[in-house]
Amino acid sequence: MTNRVERSAPTHDPYAPAEIAQQVERLGVTKAGLPFFQTFVLGLLAGAFIALGAMFSTLVMTGSPFGFGPTRLLGGIVFSLGLILTLLGGAELFTGNNLIVMAWAEGRISLRQLARNWAIVFVANLVGAVGAAMLVHWSGTLGLGDGAVGETAARIARAKVELDAIQALIRGILCNALVCLAVWLCVGARSASARILAIVFPISAFVALGFEHSIANMYLIPAALLQGAAGVTIGGFIANLVPVTLGNIVGGSGFVALVYRLVYLRRPGPGWRHRRKDPR
Repeated sequence: MTNRVERSAPTHDPYAPAEIAQQVERLGVTKAGLPFFQTFVLGLLAGAFIALGAMFSTLVMTGSPFGFGPTRLLGGIVFSLGLILTLLGGAELFTGNNLIVMAWAEGRISLRQLARNWAIVFVANLVGAVGAAMLVHWSGTLGLGDGAVGETAARIARAKVELDAIQALIRGILCNALVCLAVWLCVGARSASARILAIVFPISAFVALGFEHSIANMYLIPAALLQGAAGVTIGGFIANLVPVTLGNIVGGSGFVALVYRLVYLRRPGPGWRHRRKDPR
């Protein structure tokens, strides 16, 4: 008679939503506690990664013979490169970090820690995305296709700066609800391939539907500005970025983080929030 050790087979099933909520909460605590230098450098990378996805999308949509809807879908699929690089490569993205609100709502981090992370990451994303726009401008890549890529970039930027504030706000809300759902699904996946698939569909949806992502706009509008696109100005950039950023915060923090926290993490009874400050 032999002694045989029974081992459970590895599972590829995703984590349950309640488990995802607990992981997102723990990740929020970790992110809020990162030192300044690490947070800023990872923010630079995320801004550049999202810019790379936006560059790829601009190129692919240029001269497409597939018609309006399929072309936008294709552009959205390749834009997913930016979030794939961010989440699988490891970087700090402002829109995804809106989920840190869950850790704050649970009393695991302070409002000051939350604001600190958002401020550092937002500025770092801006520097990374604008820096990428400058490199693309100097590289001459927007001149590909006899200047057709540059024309596409200008058309995209003009459409963004021409949005009124309410439209920009609402499109920002819808956008980051999808982005944070992509992050949420990615946290719940157990393999790299599953994480990539979890990212692609929500991200391609927001791009195809014309929703507004503040970090992507930090590349798309400056890229058109640098080539002197008609109708694209610094004032228009700021007028777009402010409502889009506010919308992104509402969509990610309110429509995803706080809703899931209410469903899966809320502790009943008085004083629970203060007790949760002790991570033990």
